[in-house]
Amino acid sequence: MEGRLAGPPPGAAAGDGRALDAGAVRVWCSLALEALGRERAEIDAINVYPVADGDTGTNLYLTVESAAQAVEAVFAAHETGRTAPSLADVVRAMAHGALLGARGNSGTILAQLLRGMAERISDGDHLAGALRRAAELAREAVAHPVEGTILTVASAAASAAESSPADALRAAYAGARTALDATPGQLEVLGRAGVVDAGGRGLLMVLGALVEAIAGEAPVAPALEHVRRDPQTQEPRPCADGGPAFEVIYLLEADDSAVARLRTRLDALGDSLVVVGGDGLWNIHVHVDDAGAAVEAGVEAGRPHRIRITHFDTAAATATPRAQVQRAVVAVVPGEGLASLCTDAGATTVRALAGEPPASGELVDAIRRAHAREVVLLPNDPALRHPAAAAAEQARTEGIRVALIPTRSPVQGIAALAVHEPDRRFDEDVVAMTAAAGATRYAELAVAERQSWTSAGVCQAGDILGLIDGDVAVIGEELTSTALTVLERMLSSGGELVTLILGSSAPKALATSLERHVREGYLAVDTVTYEGGDAGTPLLIGVE
Repeated sequence: MEGRLAGPPPGAAAGDGRALDAGAVRVWCSLALEALGRERAEIDAINVYPVADGDTGTNLYLTVESAAQAVEAVFAAHETGRTAPSLADVVRAMAHGALLGARGNSGTILAQLLRGMAERISDGDHLAGALRRAAELAREAVAHPVEGTILTVASAAASAAESSPADALRAAYAGARTALDATPGQLEVLGRAGVVDAGGRGLLMVLGALVEAIAGEAPVAPALEHVRRDPQTQEPRPCADGGPAFEVIYLLEADDSAVARLRTRLDALGDSLVVVGGDGLWNIHVHVDDAGAAVEAGVEAGRPHRIRITHFDTAAATATPRAQVQRAVVAVVPGEGLASLCTDAGATTVRALAGEPPASGELVDAIRRAHAREVVLLPNDPALRHPAAAAAEQARTEGIRVALIPTRSPVQGIAALAVHEPDRRFDEDVVAMTAAAGATRYAELAVAERQSWTSAGVCQAGDILGLIDGDVAVIGEELTSTALTVLERMLSSGGELVTLILGSSAPKALATSLERHVREGYLAVDTVTYEGGDAGTPLLIGVE
């Protein structure tokens, strides 16, 4: 059944609410992201379990953001053919997006909850059945389930929905809220801090968004007035903290038997082990003291990627805040070499991995990390236009003055950063940086993955593509000759400075050939070369 949840009545309906169809899932994701965005800081503030690192709200937001982006991609693909996606397509995309973008302990569990719901909804099950499957899968994913957590809230929502099939959705929300309120009495660390479980609170926001998407009316969420404050300072009472030093997360391509062995090995290395996913793709989360051993275990099990290692610094919340600076630059960069270059120039950097552009939440976090009253944001990629705009808008609501310069390539970002002067007026600095970026033409070399039509003609798999200002201008068979052709075309319209950024896959002689070409043919033009590291392309060229 593609259009709605099966069952009498459709489990997601409340009163005369709409059925859970593809459009409703899209609205659900949007509302959940909006709700978590509003409550992110508050949920971060009550995060004391399993580690008091104050990031549960942020992790849940980033997980749902990835799910929402996957749903939007499905709708965008169908708009091209003027067709509508099915409910099954959309919920599977939601679950897959959450799996890929899951962050932290609670975000990883939420991804498995969404997977369980998607599994049953795709099969035409009713809401209560979907919630029950979600709760079961989530518990199976956690090595050592603990009551008083997001798992308890999920189970309570499923039980409440099963007991009231005629109004399952509102019953699920009410059951989850009751269970959430009881968490301080179930988990000692929550009781000492006087807070409800942060992950459970985030799940309640997600369920509330589903109620609003289906019933058209948002339930009243409980206020976060659960923090027990010290009578002398009126600050939240700290909790004693201990445990492993690192959080390790990675995606893993592996078969079921290898993952079963990996669970056993990681469980012996640390705690907070959560393994979610299936069908050959898994998201691994664990807290350990030996991060290298956790990654090595993944290598032995299959192919790990998107590896993230975070050192816990739970003392940061009680440390004296560092002084806020007047102005900072935040730049998105694709490689370690560029990250080092921009960091040395004073910028706060955000890594963009190949095929994995940062989400708006990551950009907001970088803006906050810059700890400045004024921030210049350099996305350095046209695909980041919307996430960067959303991040800038969010930061402005927090009182940070943000200027977004729409740089489309790292070479434009480098040009802007080169003229940055934090001591001049903000508007003057932004104008100068914008002018420098706009005066820089950019190009890159790429390898064609398949036969395709381009603006320069038909390319074959393995051809070298020379893109100038985003369009394919040259198709060649060899890297150096194609690069020389691209550079010559760019210099034919003038230029004073050529910037070359070499990727790790570029041959060592490439820079020498290009520098010699400029030196011999354009006496008034200077050349500067940087090592970009794993920049996702063998060569970036900028001409100012």
